Amino acid sequence: MREYKIMLVDDEPDILNLLEKAFRIEGFHNITKIENGLAAVAACRAIQPDAVVLDVMLPDIDGYEVCKQIREFSHCPVLFLSSKNDELDKILGLAVGGDDYVTKPFSPKEVAYRIKAQLRRMEYKQAPASRPLQQIGELRIDPEGCRVLKNEKELELTAREFEILRYLAENLGRVISRERLYETVWGEDSFGCDNTTMVHIRHLREKIEDNPAAPQYIITMKGLGYKLVNPYEK
Repeated sequence: MREYKIMLVDDEPDILNLLEKAFRIEGFHNITKIENGLAAVAACRAIQPDAVVLDVMLPDIDGYEVCKQIREFSHCPVLFLSSKNDELDKILGLAVGGDDYVTKPFSPKEVAYRIKAQLRRMEYKQAPASRPLQQIGELRIDPEGCRVLKNEKELELTAREFEILRYLAENLGRVISRERLYETVWGEDSFGCDNTTMVHIRHLREKIEDNPAAPQYIITMKGLGYKLVNPYEK
């Protein structure tokens, strides 16, 4: 495994130490620990970590604001930690650019494994391969560069949003169930996945569609799932 850079952000030193220990056991050794939000943004800009574990409740600015600022210059996976188990808090975490959300109390080992899964999928996306650019209507998908352009302007997608779009593009015109989409992109069992999948699809539409309320690319097939289509080939 390559030497990934992991940034852990939490205002409780005991939690930082537990997470660090779990990550080291899983083979991660380049670990930076930060205890407040502003320092996390500055460190992320300087270090360019491969993944961030980010507590929501921080002493200066909250984790949501940290994530929003990080997303201005980085697409690295961000996993939120929170004592809040409310669905709206989870949705907010995903809405500001987070890729995963774990509530306290949590298993440090599970957090390490979730980050490991995120990085494994990133490796797959970045692996050298003869995967050409895919043009779908006004969208151009670059699998190797993990980029999406619309009318030659690059779109700011999260890692998870890119994976969803890439997978739908690989199955252009085919209906993909929410369960299959979740299990493929998240790499987890799809039980209770509906809201998570719907939130990501909604935000993806907001970025790629001219009118998200009347989508032309990502079409909902009621009771079945979603499919990506070329609006010029309908």
